[in-house]
Amino acid sequence: MEIDWAALGSVFGVSLVVTVALVALFTLGIMGLTRQERATAQGGSATLAVTGAYTCFAACAAAVSYGIYLIVA
Repeated sequence: MEIDWAALGSVFGVSLVVTVALVALFTLGIMGLTRQERATAQGGSATLAVTGAYTCFAACAAAVSYGIYLIVA
């Protein structure tokens, strides 16, 4: 039995990049909601921050759903 080290390294690299990107995207969503709360406390409105946050969360959900689809298929 031989291990294809190039394929293993490729899978590891892609997994690492996608994981970091997903965490960064989720973090941006959390930051957007935090800005909205801060703006509301100061009497303002942060519609762009909320829209961006929900877009980030939707992208995270889509990426996770696609990953589950790849595992099941």
